[in-house]
Amino acid sequence: MFRKIVAAIVLVPLVVLIVGFAVTNRQAVTISFDPFSSINPAYAVTLPLFVTLFIVLILGVLIGGFASWIRQGKWRRAARRLDADIHAVRDELHTLRQHHTAPPNPPAHAEPSAQLVIPPPVA
Repeated sequence: MFRKIVAAIVLVPLVVLIVGFAVTNRQAVTISFDPFSSINPAYAVTLPLFVTLFIVLILGVLIGGFASWIRQGKWRRAARRLDADIHAVRDELHTLRQHHTAPPNPPAHAEPSAQLVIPPPVA
């Protein structure tokens, strides 16, 4: 419940700011992808300013997420290797427990050892 209240306290003003930003920045801007001709570009797009900024923001988040995912590859690889090692050790432990759980039964007809025989009392 507390988490929902905190989320509402943070998200509601953020949504109000984003909507206000979008409403106040509706003027069209032309984005050119031709560095050689600024007057007559080969490819240009005209979009509202807020759409342009949202697209740039989304692209930045995606590129940053991809870069972070690439950098964390060694940790994911190490986690997979350690997980495989843990499974191998558990399997080995299970095998060892199966082989050594039953205690060996002494033979029922075995003769007692000479060292274990108690001499009769001397009268």
